[in-house]
Amino acid sequence: MSLPPGLPSESLHVRYAETSSGGDHDWLPVISTKLYTNAFIISPGPPQKILLGYKKRGFGAHFYNGFGGKVEAGESPAQAAARELKEECGVEASLDHCGTLLFVNKGGPEWAFQIEIYRADGYSGTLIETEEMRPEWFSAADTRFSETSLTPEVIPPPIPYNSMWPDDIYWIPLLLTKLPFVGRADFDTDTSGRYEMLRWWFGVPSTSL
Repeated sequence: MSLPPGLPSESLHVRYAETSSGGDHDWLPVISTKLYTNAFIISPGPPQKILLGYKKRGFGAHFYNGFGGKVEAGESPAQAAARELKEECGVEASLDHCGTLLFVNKGGPEWAFQIEIYRADGYSGTLIETEEMRPEWFSAADTRFSETSLTPEVIPPPIPYNSMWPDDIYWIPLLLTKLPFVGRADFDTDTSGRYEMLRWWFGVPSTSL
């Protein structure tokens, strides 16, 4: 099975989720890519939790996301991910690479976002709110937990997919289970300016299915 154009050709992945019947849109052209990172902290629990940041300004403002940004000259993606995590929420972590995503925006820049995704099972330091991001914990379960050892005040709300990028609902569950993945999503904006996916494809290792 061939991967969508632009994804690493050496990735031996098979379809996990895609646009129904391929959708009505061809893949948008990818002339070049720019490297970005996105890092997530996962607390094993119980309950299992994921740390997200509420983006306060700039591209993706008012969405919840991981912590990350552009890979600077002379940096590896792993170095950039660690730097951005520290800058945006004040902590350090041992990060593991989990996936590669390619995002293309219709009518946007000629280059595509290639985002390397990282996760950690813990961190050191104190979480802080910065000018860019406000960190918040969310439950990785679909519903609230009810263990008697937990009080309602310490049970975080579920992952706010309605306030995240529309592709997140496909690969965040893979991130939580440490299943490597690759994916691509092509976007356009609707009349209200909200991003919507035109076509998407996400894959996991063939040995996992």
